Amino acid sequence: MTKNDHNNTEQRHVELVPHNPDWSHQADEEAQRIMSDLTFPIVGIYHIGSTSVAGIKAKPILDLVMEVENLEDVIQAIPEFEAIGYINKGEYGIPGRQFFTRDTNKNRTHHLHVFQIGHPDIERHTVFRDFLRANPDAAREYEKLKEKLAKRFPKQSGNYTAAKSDFILSMDEVARYWLEQNGYGRKPDNPQD
Repeated sequence: MTKNDHNNTEQRHVELVPHNPDWSHQADEEAQRIMSDLTFPIVGIYHIGSTSVAGIKAKPILDLVMEVENLEDVIQAIPEFEAIGYINKGEYGIPGRQFFTRDTNKNRTHHLHVFQIGHPDIERHTVFRDFLRANPDAAREYEKLKEKLAKRFPKQSGNYTAAKSDFILSMDEVARYWLEQNGYGRKPDNPQD
């Protein structure tokens, strides 16, 4: 465990808001900013999470996955991330990941999950996103669960996230099957998707 690894039970206020159609544009802009400001090879940056799924409520925090050639480059570049406003949290409970957060005006606005090429969580996140985008009934079911959990854990974001995990794991299986049946791939035409 490095000095930047933290307990992954950080508790913050949970606020769900209606989908903002500008989130996709904001994610694209942030991905471009990150790619232009960091000096190591980046394969792509992908917008994931509920803010990437039109029509469902979400915490107003943009989730991005960065795919890199070598995770060691990321660790060496932590000062570069800090210079653009990102705080390193280490693996934060997921081996093979470097997790960064960004706050704006003392509010959490960005999560950046960084994985080396081939890490299974890259595909897991993007396939889940694509499945929800293509299946509005599943997206609404996920939204209902999030609303219920936000009421149950209004000031405990760590508990809120943990409580969603069983649903997400079960939907991951459905999403993988859907991927196989429909031939969708995780690599978007635009790596800032």
